[in-house]
Amino acid sequence: MSFLIHRLHALPAREGAAISVLDRGFQLGDGVFDTMVSFGGHIFLRDRHIERLRRHAETIGIRADRVPFDDMIDEVLAEAGGEHAIIRTTLTRGQAPRGLWPGGAAEPSLLVTAQPWSPVLLGQPARLCEASIPRNQHSPLSRIKSLAYLDNILAAREAADAKVDDALIRNLDGSAVCSTIANIFAVVDGMLVTPPRKDGCLDGIMRALVLEEATAMGLHHAERSLTPTLLARADELFLTNSVRVIRPVTALGERSLPTSAVTAHVLTYLLARIERETSIRLDLTATPLP
Repeated sequence: MSFLIHRLHALPAREGAAISVLDRGFQLGDGVFDTMVSFGGHIFLRDRHIERLRRHAETIGIRADRVPFDDMIDEVLAEAGGEHAIIRTTLTRGQAPRGLWPGGAAEPSLLVTAQPWSPVLLGQPARLCEASIPRNQHSPLSRIKSLAYLDNILAAREAADAKVDDALIRNLDGSAVCSTIANIFAVVDGMLVTPPRKDGCLDGIMRALVLEEATAMGLHHAERSLTPTLLARADELFLTNSVRVIRPVTALGERSLPTSAVTAHVLTYLLARIERETSIRLDLTATPLP
């Protein structure tokens, strides 16, 4: 098992740890990854993240049943010293003979890294452009966090060129699916709506949590395709992922969207859930979301 550990604040990687230049993750993007947040040394929804990473690995034929995720994550957490941290776990197929499909079984490579996380990331508003590259909802890669992320990277470049924060990605049918790094929710006629996975969206951890807790939050909710017509009717839009939790969308192209009361309600509820599970109360004084 190959691994590399990055310490916080860009300190050097552990001496002697390396990923081979022959690793299929490096050469072919043959692998999957996950990103979760440790609040004061306590990873929020850790088991869900690891279970999803194993499931995504198995989708592309990587045996992950014997990979020591917990041991290596604990080692990284120990080095983080109780600081807030973004923990990224990357699993590749490892080294194998040349060819697109390896002739024999390969030993997976596991990479765990940590970088600083700050509460300033919570609730930051996002302006979106429209990505020109559609999501192929018929591909299994549209629903997993694979290392083949070039479509998202190119969409992120379009957002940077447009001087906005992110890009909305539609599928081949024209329905809104996600942003480059987040799931999307819309509030339509008082109902919380998010695309179903069959439309080509990731099974996001925060997405699932919002759907699970929607009833307790007093919100009617549904998984429904965000067609152009339905999206145009949305009163509010927000994005969810594990690093930023929630981002209100304030603009989509030339269309301005109002300050999101529902988004603020959902964020408050989820922060209370984080506090219950990690015993960490996050300081939102620098957060612009009202």
